Amino acid sequence: MKRIFLFALLSTALFACKKEDAITEATVVKMGTIENPSQLTNFYLNQDDSVRVWILNSEIKYYRPKNNQRVIMEYVILSNKATGSSYSHDVKLNDVYEVLTKGIFDVTTATQDSIGNDPVVINDMWVSGDYLNVEFIYPGYSKTHFINLVSDSIKNKTYTDNKAHVEFRHNANDDYPSINISGIVSFNISKLKVVGVNSVDFVVHTNEFGNTTTNRTYNFTYKYGAASAVPYTSTKRLTIPTRKAVVR
Repeated sequence: MKRIFLFALLSTALFACKKEDAITEATVVKMGTIENPSQLTNFYLNQDDSVRVWILNSEIKYYRPKNNQRVIMEYVILSNKATGSSYSHDVKLNDVYEVLTKGIFDVTTATQDSIGNDPVVINDMWVSGDYLNVEFIYPGYSKTHFINLVSDSIKNKTYTDNKAHVEFRHNANDDYPSINISGIVSFNISKLKVVGVNSVDFVVHTNEFGNTTTNRTYNFTYKYGAASAVPYTSTKRLTIPTRKAVVR
């Protein structure tokens, strides 16, 4: 009876340990912005959901991301920090995908042609913090494609809706359309801020495959200042892309 009882206790303890390990080792995938001004191997990730984590350990040795680089990161939580700490968790980095990170480009007469306006497929588009994030697909093969969010500084177009208007532009660089390649880009939209208000409405124009009209439009409200105090929340499921689009 003693042996049976001891075995039962050991089995319960082992099950509890395995259950605890499973919780501890559960992977988390989040999108956010790197805080690493000195480009060290240990750095912060400021997630889009307003959670801040410290990369204490890493499976990617000597990885030193640039400050303000946007990423999709997979990690496991090593420990929780006490209330009042400047960040929430110590984590171990398992995998990372560096998201193409750009600002808003002012189109001029000289750059109007080179910026391109080749069609794409837009899978998703959303605003988080100071960034407009776009998931897209383009047909290509081996060449580098160019992706930009542009403002028409030569004012070829006029709008009367009191909204800011920008265009998602794609230059396929005369690549052969052999296979569909997916990518993701984050545009810093801080340039759209207007002094004296906490938010601005803006419209994104796209040139997409299958559209019967000249382009498609997406409407957003960019909140900043006091309006940005409400944390960004999303049920969007993120994964580390398996194939990287060749874009810049």
